[in-house]
Amino acid sequence: MARTENQNRRKDEAKIEKVQEEFIDKLVHVNRVAKTVKGGRRMAFAALVVVGDQKGRVGFGTGKAREVPEAIRKATDAAKHALIRVPLREGRTLHHDVVGHFGAGKVILRAAPAGTGIIAGGPMRAVFETMGIQDIVAKSQGSQNPHNMIRATFDALTSVNSPRIVAAKRGKKVGDIVSRREGVTAEKENATDTEVKE
Repeated sequence: MARTENQNRRKDEAKIEKVQEEFIDKLVHVNRVAKTVKGGRRMAFAALVVVGDQKGRVGFGTGKAREVPEAIRKATDAAKHALIRVPLREGRTLHHDVVGHFGAGKVILRAAPAGTGIIAGGPMRAVFETMGIQDIVAKSQGSQNPHNMIRATFDALTSVNSPRIVAAKRGKKVGDIVSRREGVTAEKENATDTEVKE
């Protein structure tokens, strides 16, 4: 009886380790807070961590503790419980441009052609690297607070739609929506060709 319980426990531990291995985490910011008490100052730390599987799933979390490693552990656990899935085009970039807001923070995320790389600064870069985006152009306007920037980025990412989602909402086929987008590009190219000939 005890043997089977131990075997089950080992299997569960192995499963947990596999789940932990597939995520990568990045520490975005650590804030040191001092509380003045009767005996002097009491230090505490607040950590902001981003977690992702590099396949379109990403989450962020915050943690507070008296020691930095404990604060990071708490933040990582919180991030793993708050994952969102973002649809990616060809597994490398966004389907369309999008804007996100949170408080005084505003971010603009733009889809980019292959080979562009991640053009983003600070906290936003950590989000894109953990999510698995390879090509994107991002700009932050307004608040430079890492918490506001991360939340504004997640606000933008939650509003990203894939052609499949849009087709389902409109009751159309994916081919209609995607071909229309490609057709517009072809029309623009034809228009520029005629302008050059004239």
